[in-house]
Amino acid sequence: MKKISNLFALLGLVLITACSSTQSLQEYYVDNSDNPNFLKFDVPTSVLNLSAAELTESQRKAMQSFKKLNVLAFKKTVDNAVEYTAEKKVVKNILKNDNFNELMKLNFGAGNASVQYLGDDDAIDEVVIYGSSDDKGFALIRILGDDMNPAQLVELLKAVQKSDYKGEGLEQIVDFLK
Repeated sequence: MKKISNLFALLGLVLITACSSTQSLQEYYVDNSDNPNFLKFDVPTSVLNLSAAELTESQRKAMQSFKKLNVLAFKKTVDNAVEYTAEKKVVKNILKNDNFNELMKLNFGAGNASVQYLGDDDAIDEVVIYGSSDDKGFALIRILGDDMNPAQLVELLKAVQKSDYKGEGLEQIVDFLK
């Protein structure tokens, strides 16, 4: 009988531990994909129109390491102010995870932003840009890739400047947060 009660105690401890683990950013995206307060969309690399641009070898390599952008935005309204505060807290807790390395923080008049990454300094798999404004809401942008490095991200930005990309695919977030 004692063995059975110990087994149940162990099982309970395992369940509590599993349930209290920190949610991943990917899980957060999936969990909120049907929430009407959120706008969620993906931007594939093809939308950047980089195939037509004349790229250097390092810019081509940077482009090959980049997969896509995931965007999740919460528009704050008078009716969802309490949920906004709760969701903002959840996101901040996820981003406090030791796996994220902070690149920079920005404060601007209407809000603040941070840029963090997952992976090693020379092999970044994901860059996360989080920006929030207590008036408008918040946005999470995930830049997904394979073994990106900071120099490649700079090369990718240069390549985007060479292309005829005009922000197609991102208008949704601007319109959503208006």
